[in-house]
Amino acid sequence: MRENPTWDSEDSPWKAQLILRILQANSILPRSIVDVGCGAGAVLGELRRSYPDAKLHGYDIAPAAQQFWASHESKGVQFHLSDFVASDDSGYDVALVLDVLEHLENPFEFLSRLRNRAAWFVFHIPLDLSALSVMREAPLLGVRAKVGHIHFFTKGIALALLGECGYEVIEASYTGASLNAPNRAFKTRLAGFLRRFAYAVNRDFGARLLGGETLLVLARPRSKM
Repeated sequence: MRENPTWDSEDSPWKAQLILRILQANSILPRSIVDVGCGAGAVLGELRRSYPDAKLHGYDIAPAAQQFWASHESKGVQFHLSDFVASDDSGYDVALVLDVLEHLENPFEFLSRLRNRAAWFVFHIPLDLSALSVMREAPLLGVRAKVGHIHFFTKGIALALLGECGYEVIEASYTGASLNAPNRAFKTRLAGFLRRFAYAVNRDFGARLLGGETLLVLARPRSKM
């Protein structure tokens, strides 16, 4: 992708720590992990340190992602240039779906087909939609042009989507992306002062008003679907 040549690999250690934290907090010790829409694959490369014996697989449909995979394959991570939900691969302890839903033409179909492929799911969802982003519009058009976001979420909309597609949400938390993520623009860093104040008053309201958040969700398939 010309507009995003690193595929946001700079954020991978940060994302891997978020995933590790939420799995450990819920006493989940996976023996197998699949990253659906793995991109550069760097999150799996980071997770190898914490799960040295686990089966780690990454799937992506973008041929350009392959240029990043070799260094992680040397750590025993297996990559597949194919559509995971169109395959018959299943039975994983944990499926990662990181920054994927906002790119999909039909996230409902994707989530429904994915639901029975793993015991646990970790979603990372950018919350691009806020009062400020709607008023300015440029931030929404920017992520559409730069990284291909075609759907925009708030926390409530994201959780409603997962529920409608048959997932039971066990934990959902803000990541503080605009304050903590390594790959932040200068304007994002400046806006951090105002966001810290708004978040301290009310985190949900602050995120809906000023944006700057992403959502980390641990979920599992809801029974009797």
